Amino acid sequence: MITKEQVIDALKHVDDPDLKKDLVTLNMIKDVAIDGKNVSFTVVLTTPACPMKDMIENACRNAIIHFVDKDAIVNINMTANVTSKRNEETLLPGVKNIIAVASGKGGVGKSTITTNLAVALAKSGSKVGLIDADIYGPSIPTMFGVQNERLYVNEKDGKQFMLPIERHGVKMLSIGFLSDPTKAIVWRGPMASKALRQLFGDAEWGELDYMLIDLPPGTGDIHLTLVSAVPVTGAIIVTTPQEVALADARKGVAMFKMDKINVPVLGVVENMSYFTPAELPENKYYLFGKDGGKNLSEEMNIPLLGQIPLVQSIRENGDGGQPQAVEENNAASDAFTMLAGSVAQQIAMRNANDEPTKKVETIGY
Repeated sequence: MITKEQVIDALKHVDDPDLKKDLVTLNMIKDVAIDGKNVSFTVVLTTPACPMKDMIENACRNAIIHFVDKDAIVNINMTANVTSKRNEETLLPGVKNIIAVASGKGGVGKSTITTNLAVALAKSGSKVGLIDADIYGPSIPTMFGVQNERLYVNEKDGKQFMLPIERHGVKMLSIGFLSDPTKAIVWRGPMASKALRQLFGDAEWGELDYMLIDLPPGTGDIHLTLVSAVPVTGAIIVTTPQEVALADARKGVAMFKMDKINVPVLGVVENMSYFTPAELPENKYYLFGKDGGKNLSEEMNIPLLGQIPLVQSIRENGDGGQPQAVEENNAASDAFTMLAGSVAQQIAMRNANDEPTKKVETIGY
């Protein structure tokens, strides 16, 4: 007879590849049930976007067959509970992880990366929110095709809260929903910072696994407002391979690593890594240089999260309000799926190994 104890002991031989501990110790095994030769249990991953999901499932099945009974019929339910390392907060209490997406330089595709990363995480089964914090040049509404949507409010305890607009499983807010798209936003820093705080606190975000913050280029008021308003789980730096972009990306990394800010940098995304013509799918042309983002990640000892190709459909879909990541089974959308897995992986490792990020005290720069 197969026993529950035998199953648990067998699964102690299966390690989480990132956390370097066995699944039983990590409390990732639930609901073990035995019925003759039938063995069933649930594996609770740290994220639905786990890139190691299939490998872990196969390792669990092999462990039961090898250590318990070679004739066992193994049924595994793979589920996930996204981890969090946030302190108790009155602002955004239902949000498990807040991720800043930044770039030192404009024009590197930061908003495109943020949009498609959000969609890819949502497709994996995660609850995702997105704040367009690029106050002076909001582009998220266009990329989701919601620039003409009307924003609604809900009253609670005598106060009105904005209801985020949802598309492709992503809840989003942008200053673009609150301003005339034909007019420039000409605000001093304190006004822009106040607007960002309102996008956080004056909206019904509900329960979210990941909230992505699309920051403006550079290092300035909005960045300092973000890290002083909420504890940021980690930051992603977007760059293109050429040196003129890498020089500014280094400054972006350095800002988050400053002693007074001290936000973990989850890694670098190298956008427009190479161009592959549709008629020559095996060819790669490195129009902006080769491996600039990869070299930067090695230089600054941070992970390379992904290399996104320069593909015409990414631009066309962004302009048309249908993010590339919505599509299935093509090289460009697959790149964003892999990016989502890498980001979720780094967040899970950060939450397992590092101390909670704290809000930054007011910085008088």
